[in-house]
Amino acid sequence: MAEERDAGKRAPDQAAALAVALAHGGDRADVFLEEQTRLTRLQIEEIEEENPLRRRILRIEHVSGLMKLALELAAAFIVVLIAAAIAASVWSAAQDNGLVVESFSVPPDLAGRGLTGEVVAARLLDKLAALQARTVSHRAASSYANNWGNDIKVQIPDTGVSIGEFNRDLRQWLGHETHISGEVWRTPGGIAVTARAGGDASPTFTGTDADLDRLLQQAAEAVYARTQPYRYAVYLGNVGRTEEANAMYRRLLATGAPRERAWAAIGLGNYYQARGDVMRSVAMTRDALALRPDFVMAYLNTGPTELQRGHDEAALAAERKAVALLKRGDDPDFDGRTFAVDLPMTEAQLAADLGDYNAQLAFDREAEALPDLTGQAENARQNDIGAYAQLHDGAAMRQAIAALPPSSDPNVALNRAGTFMLINFVMGRWQAVLSGRAGFESKLLGLGLLGQGAVRRQLWPAVAAALAQTGDFKGAHALIDRTPPDCTLCLRMRANIDAAEKNWRGAAYWFERAARYAPSLPIVDQEWGAMLLAKGDPDGAIAEFESAHRKGPHFADPLEGWGEALMAKNRSDLAPAKFEDAARYAPNWGRLHLKWGEALFWSGRRDEARGQFAVASGLDLSAAEKSELAKAAHG
Repeated sequence: MAEERDAGKRAPDQAAALAVALAHGGDRADVFLEEQTRLTRLQIEEIEEENPLRRRILRIEHVSGLMKLALELAAAFIVVLIAAAIAASVWSAAQDNGLVVESFSVPPDLAGRGLTGEVVAARLLDKLAALQARTVSHRAASSYANNWGNDIKVQIPDTGVSIGEFNRDLRQWLGHETHISGEVWRTPGGIAVTARAGGDASPTFTGTDADLDRLLQQAAEAVYARTQPYRYAVYLGNVGRTEEANAMYRRLLATGAPRERAWAAIGLGNYYQARGDVMRSVAMTRDALALRPDFVMAYLNTGPTELQRGHDEAALAAERKAVALLKRGDDPDFDGRTFAVDLPMTEAQLAADLGDYNAQLAFDREAEALPDLTGQAENARQNDIGAYAQLHDGAAMRQAIAALPPSSDPNVALNRAGTFMLINFVMGRWQAVLSGRAGFESKLLGLGLLGQGAVRRQLWPAVAAALAQTGDFKGAHALIDRTPPDCTLCLRMRANIDAAEKNWRGAAYWFERAARYAPSLPIVDQEWGAMLLAKGDPDGAIAEFESAHRKGPHFADPLEGWGEALMAKNRSDLAPAKFEDAARYAPNWGRLHLKWGEALFWSGRRDEARGQFAVASGLDLSAAEKSELAKAAHG
């Protein structure tokens, strides 16, 4: 700074000297200019020598500033990490709902034989873990009133101060841990065991030394029932102790909080459903919905129950509601696995009810790819078989049957027998339906009331229709008259039996009743249209096929029937468009390609007709259809 001030003072003096020198001219001016030039050069050299040093100093100062900033940021980051760790510990402690089994008090002689307090606590812990593992439920662990989740552990007091001790103190202060303590002591007859949750009283179980394992099992069940009553009820049901489960559900329904009461109603509904008491099961589900109007589990239970009763419209409404709620995914009571599995399974059933069997297959594949939760993979595989039958794809159906894994489970065997009866009915294999009736009916009746309902509402209508198709109208009417009037399938089969007998007025009456009872189902209008077409009323048939198509836009059968109705009106030129639409959804349907070929043939498109006949010849056809194809191919 001093040099800058000196330079500022010199500048005016030099300027004055320069002015004087120039005024006098001559040698004096030349000398002065030379000296000034030399001085300027020296100053430039000095500056050039100083510049590198100044740049180095500036770099050092810059690096020093960066290091200082980095140290400050690092310190701030460490402070943030410490604060975050403390916050995480506090949050974790506040959310802790775990179970801690503390060391038991045991007699010295047992401890001397290795059965220390820690060992007994660990054995009780194993019993509790086994109980929890056998509690298969759709309900999320976090929704239970005294939830442990899977956080169960033995706790032995620490010595000194540690991070673990700090975290333990936080959990005891802020959390909601359930602490299990207990004692084993000597009695005149052997030993006694007591385990208590917190300060709750607990039963005492007595026996000999050899009974210790049984006594600990009883103590674990007492703790489980006390702290996890709903889970304990589910466990009892899972291990076949259904009457005890029923009693526990009733206790919860009478004394529990609204959430527990809603789940207890579901448990009781399942109890009654398994016994065939469908009315009480439905009543319990309605009670659950009264307590929780958007309770997903209630709707998931309602759909299958209503289908079993033949209440297809109610089942469809429940399925739609369940899908909407599952897609929301915001029910805290539901286990995440349940959302993943139940959504595609419910969507598959909904698609089937609307005739969209390709969508059903896609949803089934999605469910099959997930870890098995409650047997959904087997159910989806059986649904695949039925879907291929509805698509009239015999080859794919047989392939799906061959792919079924072997099973020794009698329930799986019974369900598969039902699937085979279904596909025989759908594929028009009437003799197979009749020959399989006795064995299947016997198995169903062995289930008690539940099986009796399935016989009356599902098996008998199908068998009655098969009797009519084989010409036994007397037997068909006698059997169908034993079916209930509040069953969609029963009403449909009454109509189809009359149609097979060409009792058109009777068929129309029953189809009208079925349509009122299940106004959203496309299958009713589809079958009604087929009846009108057989009667010789193609215009009426087209109206019904069009209605069925609106309700089930991906259902191939109404489109195919529509095409046949156009041919009956001598509009074979319009029919191929309907057959082409139907082929988008059922590309491997033999009859569809046969009729498509006939429509093309009568429209003068002979080459295209031969192509459709060739496709039909490689697909499943009935005996009558094969004869028709042979005539058409040579026509």
